[in-house]
Amino acid sequence: MIKIGVLGMSAGNAHPYSWSAIINGQFDAQEICDVGYPAVAAYLQANHDTLGLPNARVTHVWAQEPGIAESIAKTTGIENIAGRAEDMIGNVDAVILSRDDPENHVAMAKPFIDAGIPIFIDKPLAATWDDLAYFSAESAKGKLIMSCSSMRYAVEARNTKIDLPSLGKLELITATGKKDWIKYGVHMIEGIFMLLDDAKPLTVKHIGETGKDIVHITFAGGLQVIVNLFMEIAGTFQISVFGQQGWRLIEIKNSFAMFRDNIIEFVRSVQEGKSRLDFSKTENVLRTLIAANESLAQGGKTIYL
Repeated sequence: MIKIGVLGMSAGNAHPYSWSAIINGQFDAQEICDVGYPAVAAYLQANHDTLGLPNARVTHVWAQEPGIAESIAKTTGIENIAGRAEDMIGNVDAVILSRDDPENHVAMAKPFIDAGIPIFIDKPLAATWDDLAYFSAESAKGKLIMSCSSMRYAVEARNTKIDLPSLGKLELITATGKKDWIKYGVHMIEGIFMLLDDAKPLTVKHIGETGKDIVHITFAGGLQVIVNLFMEIAGTFQISVFGQQGWRLIEIKNSFAMFRDNIIEFVRSVQEGKSRLDFSKTENVLRTLIAANESLAQGGKTIYL
């Protein structure tokens, strides 16, 4: 049994609740609704018969406020609440840093990385070149650091990947989602790059504005990708793929399935002693994400990768 510690939580991100419930196989729907996440309670309830992993358990939790940690623990059956995050060291086999505030990821992850504890870090791993360089260097030393958007495991996108050869040469991919570029643009990039077998882009150019992010990405062979993230549109995650012989629309709705598969891949990584997601793929996603922000800051300058 792999003992996992969970670190939470950041504003608007329910992963400490949902991921702990998926692993431990239990949840308090009313408590999750009371703290503001009825949609999470709904998808956990709809999938309650598949909750629980046979070879892993969240045994420890820490949050910046004791009341938050107590709520997560009570809701998902976690036995131990850590007074300090570092108190988990020596008591867990792996850690999930289930916060999506990348500006805090280095400081929060470092004690566990230094201790050699495998860690999964919620998306995006980093939002600056310096933070990315830190994680890249630690991964190169052999530390088990896994990070990605669960969109990499979205069944809707993987079903379409099966059909890609029938579309002919790909000419255009467009993606549209709601909310901000750093925390949600990473979803779209991760999903698109998975479809493309993690091809490396040539250029990135931000042609929108803050809150109405429009990012143009080019690849060898002429493929053009446009990613749109708008704060004030209806919630959606959709990707359209256009080839010379056909096209597909991917609408990603099954959050539970992609979260569960992501967690399973991390647990398997811990069992095998090495991340099953090569860190170079994470670097590729984050370099694109950060380059788009750099382009915006420079008035829409084309960034060559």
